[in-house]
Amino acid sequence: MLSYQHAYHAGNLADVHKHALLASALDYLTRKDKPLSYLETHAGRGLYALDGAEAAKTGEAAAGIARVEDLGWFAPDHPYMRALAAVRARHGAQAYPGSPLVAEALLRPMDTIQLCELHPQEFSALRSATRRSGAVLHKADGREMALALTPPTPRRGIMLIDPSFEEKADYTAMPKLIGHIAKKWNVGIIGLWYPMLASGAQEAMVRTLRRDFPEALSHEVRFPPAREGHGMIGSGMFIVNPPWGLVGEAERLSELFASL
Repeated sequence: MLSYQHAYHAGNLADVHKHALLASALDYLTRKDKPLSYLETHAGRGLYALDGAEAAKTGEAAAGIARVEDLGWFAPDHPYMRALAAVRARHGAQAYPGSPLVAEALLRPMDTIQLCELHPQEFSALRSATRRSGAVLHKADGREMALALTPPTPRRGIMLIDPSFEEKADYTAMPKLIGHIAKKWNVGIIGLWYPMLASGAQEAMVRTLRRDFPEALSHEVRFPPAREGHGMIGSGMFIVNPPWGLVGEAERLSELFASL
């Protein structure tokens, strides 16, 4: 399905959770003088306007990144804030980076980036938003490309899998997909974002992932629904081969989210 539009949800608390962990992982990886690969299966448009009609309609960014900045969750030198500052410097104070631009802001010239997006309008916007020389964009199904692109060159690196979970089949497909990728790319950091739903639709998937990858980082945070009747009550990140220090950042985020 191609109906999902992240512009309505950009900068929400789930994005804060996902992007803080992603930025922390990339910050650690880029400290070593070795190139790395960054791959993303569901890249979206890459750049969002928090003063746009979509964000105003839901109010999720106001309850998300705007609120946590007011609360001082992240110091200016935190990699998430560094990425946000870089995007704002280029696109304005109300710009918000999706995961591709978070990565673009933190990666070095020696690193490679490959992004997949199937939605025609989102892909076109992603192509306009991505300024990195040498970035490879694929207008293709992210799950298929995840298998086709692994193992990448260089083998050291990270993949973010971030589907919309509009289709119930995604919940059963993700453990199988990650299992296949991990067999092909055993040194890769594989991160899956998923929504925590009041219905519990994610629970069987998470149990399977934890069984198959007992040493992975499985991190979930809860927060109030964005509006009455909204089904998402939290955010999950499941990370195979988590880099050093990420568990500590996850624990810090748990305390912060619990304070909301």
